[in-house]
Order: sequence, then C-alpha cells, then structure tokens
Amino acid sequence: QNFNNAGKWHQKAAEKGNTDAQYFLGVIYETGKGVPQNTSKAFKWYKKAAEQGLPDAQYHLGEMYYKGRGVAQNYEKDYIWYHKAAAQNHTDAQNNLGDMYYKGIGTTRDYTEAGYWYNKAAEQGLAIAQNNLGIMYDSGYGMPPDFIKAYIWFSMAVANGIKEAETHRANLEHKMTPQQVTRAQTEAARLWKELSVN
Repeated sequence: QNFNNAGKWHQKAAEKGNTDAQYFLGVIYETGKGVPQNTSKAFKWYKKAAEQGLPDAQYHLGEMYYKGRGVAQNYEKDYIWYHKAAAQNHTDAQNNLGDMYYKGIGTTRDYTEAGYWYNKAAEQGLAIAQNNLGIMYDSGYGMPPDFIKAYIWFSMAVANGIKEAETHRANLEHKMTPQQVTRAQTEAARLWKELSVN
C-alpha cells in the first residue's frame, strides 16, 4: 500500500500540468481509492486534463455534468464534453452522445446524428452501441429501416454480452423472411470476424 506516495507524486505532476496525473487524481477523488472521496476535487482535476484535450478526462467531465457530481447538473456542458471526447474516438462518449441526440438531452433531438454516433462506437466494438444501432435500423429512426443491418448489429451485441439484444433479435426475426435471416446471419458472422481481427 504505497498509494500515498503514488498520490503525492501524481499531485506534484498534476500541478505541473501533466494530463495523465490530473486524470489519475480525478479518478481517485471520484472513487475514493486511497483518498477520501471528493467529487468536487475529482471535477477540478478532470476539468484540467479535459481542457488539455485528454479524451478520458473529457468523457468523465461529461459524466460529472450529466450526473451533477461535484458540479451542478448541466446537460448542455455534458453534451459539449461528450462531443469533444467522441470526436477523439472515445467509444463510451460516442454512445452517450448518441443517447443525447436520440433523447434530445442537452441538444436538439436528431435521430440521424444519434445513428451516426452509435455507428462510430458500434464499429469499434462497444456492445451497448451495437444494440442501440440495431434499434435504430429496426425502427427506422434517422435512417431507412433495414432489418438485415438491425439483425447484424443485434447479433454483435449478443456476442458481446448484451442480453436485451437477444430479445430484440428474436422479435426482429418475426418480421423477416427465412432468406433475410440466413443472409443476416452470414453477414453477422463475417462482421464478427472482421471486428475480432481489429
């Protein structure tokens, strides 16, 4: 348990502007590991690292604004920080940004933008985004309905452990012809291999 020494080192490095150290301090203050939990201090350190462009810090700062932890809840600022992290390929931020567009939280409801961000995260293997993208294709929100693509993305989500996607996929099969199901299964297997290689 040499955490106190590590914490002191990170504190010094963070005060000198080291983004990784600033992010680390944000994490330990948010979780209370090795220090008393203090969401205000967590917010402070996440913000310093986020302002220097660290995507993980930008994502966590967005989370703090979304949940009102260490700062007053502010969906508009949450949106800004998720967007900054998402633009740097942070998959959780991409999915959460998709949620914000889908629900119209912190921004105008825009199903096309929601689908765009879900797709970015889904292609990088984020299971919940794969499920969300399947829902978009199934419902036709923001894109033309496409049962084959919906089936493919639900299958990816199932393979990645999202139980809810099994129900979505089973319900979807009732809307599809046997040929469509076979084609979707073949394409899902191909995509699974492709994503597993990357």
